[in-house]
Amino acid sequence: MSRAKPLLALILMLAAQAGLTLESDKEQPIELSADSVDIDESKGLSIYRGDVDLRQGTMHLQADVVTVHQNKRKPTKIVAEGRPVKFQQQSEKGLVKGRAKRAEYEVNSENLVMIGDAVLIQGKDSMRSDRIVYDRVKSVVKAGAAAKGKQRVHISIEAPGK
Repeated sequence: MSRAKPLLALILMLAAQAGLTLESDKEQPIELSADSVDIDESKGLSIYRGDVDLRQGTMHLQADVVTVHQNKRKPTKIVAEGRPVKFQQQSEKGLVKGRAKRAEYEVNSENLVMIGDAVLIQGKDSMRSDRIVYDRVKSVVKAGAAAKGKQRVHISIEAPGK
């Protein structure tokens, strides 16, 4: 179960884009299921395949494949791939949902990159692009060309008072 903790970091980074995650979630047990797992400690890789389902508290992630790269047993990069990768988590501002074909989290830089039909949704507000990059340390979100993407960014924000 301890190998699932790096994946949790990925989910928390995704949810942090749209609002604070619930503090109680990180204290809940992590439940992970997949059709198979390959762990190669000599290469520092753990690969979860087939209907990967991870839950912790209100957080839920679904992917086809999740790869955790490690150096000296510490995660360095986490990659989730799917058709699409989907997640949702309750935040203090409401339910946050997201999806992309691929999500990459660089642990050292704390950058999260959502690639391929990336979408973030909270309530009736949403952001869509082929590439969304979130710098967790600086709390900066870039999308489209600013994130080295090739498609325009589409943002929809609910009108005030609704």
